[in-house]
Amino acid sequence: MKKTFLLITVLVLSVLSFSQIKYVFFFIGDGMALPQINSAELYLTKINNKDTKLQMSKFEAQGMTTTYSQDSFITDSAAAGTALATGYKTLSGVINMNADKTIKYETIAERAKKNGMKVGIISSVSLDHATPAAFYAHQSSRSNYYEIAMELVESDFDFFGGGGIKYPKGKSKNEKDFYEYAEENGYKILNTEKEFDNFEDKNQKVIIINEDLSSGSAMKYDIDRQDEFSLSDITKKAINILDNEKGFFLMVEGGKIDWAGHANDAVTNIYDTLAFDESVKKAYEFYEEHPNETLIIVTGDHETGGMTIGFAGTAYSTYFDRINNQKVSFENFDQVLSKYKKQNASFEDIKHLINENFGLFFPEDKEKAKDKGMILNDYEVKKIKQAYDMSWKDKVPNTEYTYLLYGGYEPLTITLTHILNEKSGISWTTYSHTGVPVATFAQGYNSEMFNGYYDNTDIAKKLFQIIG
Repeated sequence: MKKTFLLITVLVLSVLSFSQIKYVFFFIGDGMALPQINSAELYLTKINNKDTKLQMSKFEAQGMTTTYSQDSFITDSAAAGTALATGYKTLSGVINMNADKTIKYETIAERAKKNGMKVGIISSVSLDHATPAAFYAHQSSRSNYYEIAMELVESDFDFFGGGGIKYPKGKSKNEKDFYEYAEENGYKILNTEKEFDNFEDKNQKVIIINEDLSSGSAMKYDIDRQDEFSLSDITKKAINILDNEKGFFLMVEGGKIDWAGHANDAVTNIYDTLAFDESVKKAYEFYEEHPNETLIIVTGDHETGGMTIGFAGTAYSTYFDRINNQKVSFENFDQVLSKYKKQNASFEDIKHLINENFGLFFPEDKEKAKDKGMILNDYEVKKIKQAYDMSWKDKVPNTEYTYLLYGGYEPLTITLTHILNEKSGISWTTYSHTGVPVATFAQGYNSEMFNGYYDNTDIAKKLFQIIG
């Protein structure tokens, strides 16, 4: 009798415990593993002249998470997003369906919506990209952008914000307009700063698209951002709009950490990691007001670029302050170069751009360099001239050699980022993803469940258990 009573008591307490959760934040740094996190912290430590940690790495629970997909040790974002959102492995490129593409998986966001919670999805890349799509769409291919966008509307989620839609009228441009379809289904579309600032309607479903987007219908890299609202601005707005008696589930993706990793651009990667952490801070501020009802999860879907702290040329030293010499992202510098390419500018004509945007000095200008480590050696000058010659071709040859050097990016730009990164003590191994585990952090309600070493599918399983 006593054993039965104790068992019932434990079960009742367990049920009561799980019924307390009200607010769930799920942050995903796309392409973010320990090298990206640690690099951002070392950068802050150097410029602040004191040990500085990101908000996420100060959380009370910390784990390591494996990321492989069903068909590869190195996952893509679709399979990783599916694992994080549903608890199931699938093939790379597939969103929330099994390997046979016959079964659709329920996502944690869909479960939260069924349970009466409001749901928000935020991303710095397009809202129909793989990671945000993994919380509301079910497609055999992540490339089905138009179909994914239609599922966004049909999800009936309460808040979407960040980037835009890649193909609002389909790839043929003859399909029903996404924005019209969204408005017909009760969504308000906001795409100006003024509309964003003034919007406060908690009862209105909304899609907020940054006013000034870059390539791929994504938000600008944070290093290039000027007056546009930031990822943390959108996160703060989402919290204010979604907050209600039944609670909410909010997924926030820092999608361009990944894009900068693919391009091996360390300072742009770091800036977007810092912008992502600023969004985490908004959630933490909310947690401090609701500590017993809030859970914050922060993780990555995979690592991108094989980013490494250390380079053969700098041995045991790092110089993270040197990356501050880069003033714009690789994407922005590509645009600068394109103007000079149209004019068929000579190498001498573009040398000043290298100094102005990357702080690198050619040997003849070495007297102007305060940091002698920023003076280019003969080998580096040769690499830059070779890259200039390749960039100025009508078409860069598609060979194994050129891919290993430039990864399909603008040869001169990526050569300059590589040189600056290496002088700072940072190097890269790939232009793709890697298979290393990622870090997972948790704060708040039942956060202890996220300590330890586990698979990315376990994050979703734990969240399903917590939400109920």
